[in-house]
Amino acid sequence: MEKVIIRADRAGVFFGELAKKEGSEVNLKNARRLWYWDGACSISELAATGTTRPDRCKFAVAVQSITILGVIEIIPCTEEAVKSIESVPLWSMKK
Repeated sequence: MEKVIIRADRAGVFFGELAKKEGSEVNLKNARRLWYWDGACSISELAATGTTRPDRCKFAVAVQSITILGVIEIIPCTEEAVKSIESVPLWSMKK
């Protein structure tokens, strides 16, 4: 499955495997919410090259599947970006 970054109108930004798209509704598999990133100036750069500062990013726990409504951007990720994004440690309130 293709790995993408999506931006939703009200739900935020996510990284995951594009499983299904119907209108502005997207289903992602193995998805992480990208709550905060550093080392890339935009989600376009994040999808193209990843982050240069993975230690400063806040990417939440992966969920097996999520359906997101109101998707306004879908950006395919390069292999370089996927490696970078997947290297970002889990950000969680649990320690």
